[in-house]
Amino acid sequence: MSPADWQVLTLQGGMRVALALIILFLALTFAGWVASTVRASLTRLKFDATLSKFLAKLAWWGVVAVAGVCCLSYFGVETTSFAALLGAAGFAIGLAFQGTLSNFAAGAMLLIFRPFRVGDTVNVGGQLGTVDEIELFTTTLDTFDNRRIILPNSSVFGSTIENVTHHRVRRADIAVGVVYSADIDLTRATLETALEATPGVLHEPKPAVVLVQLGASSVDWSVRGWAPTTDFLTVKQALIRSVKNHLDRAGIGIPFPQMEIHLQTPAQESMRRVA
Repeated sequence: MSPADWQVLTLQGGMRVALALIILFLALTFAGWVASTVRASLTRLKFDATLSKFLAKLAWWGVVAVAGVCCLSYFGVETTSFAALLGAAGFAIGLAFQGTLSNFAAGAMLLIFRPFRVGDTVNVGGQLGTVDEIELFTTTLDTFDNRRIILPNSSVFGSTIENVTHHRVRRADIAVGVVYSADIDLTRATLETALEATPGVLHEPKPAVVLVQLGASSVDWSVRGWAPTTDFLTVKQALIRSVKNHLDRAGIGIPFPQMEIHLQTPAQESMRRVA
């Protein structure tokens, strides 16, 4: 081939590459617009927030995939043969990416069975946080100290899931140990007064003061008060404070571990050996 032919081929190839890049740029822009439109439309329809994010992400990937196939076709790659090649390599890819595929399957199961939704506070995979998003392969949590945790869906669906905010109300259990010298009836009355004086504790379900056991060094009680889930932590802190203050006012002590240490002087040790 002559240098002129090479120049023509180079120019044509450069134009094709430039056009493909323009198509990909436009496709990415269009995919972002489609995803935001889908999400906004579903939000206006008051659709579930979890599925809204998932469908918006799926629409984004769909537009990008179509643009990629168009670019391949533009470069002369037969899309039918390309699909056949993907099918032939599917088994090998499945083995190589079985972890990724399991994450995808677990994500689908999370969206179908809905053990939690976006905005719920959950304890899963050893992590406690608020669900921000359920994606194709991962679940994103935001912790209370403002850390972002990204968990593989397979580890989420395959572990015990605790949905902390599923119910409207929660019970705060405060363990209290008092000295043996304290009167049982006075202690119960004091703890019940502390419950009644705590703001935010609900009357229904009914709060309770339970005598748990006679421990090794204390009489053990459990103070149980119900609170709205949204105010649970605030009410629990207030209940702990109220219990401590009322016990102090009633003169009821709370025992704490003590250790006795016996010291011997060298003279005493010598006398013990002689004896």
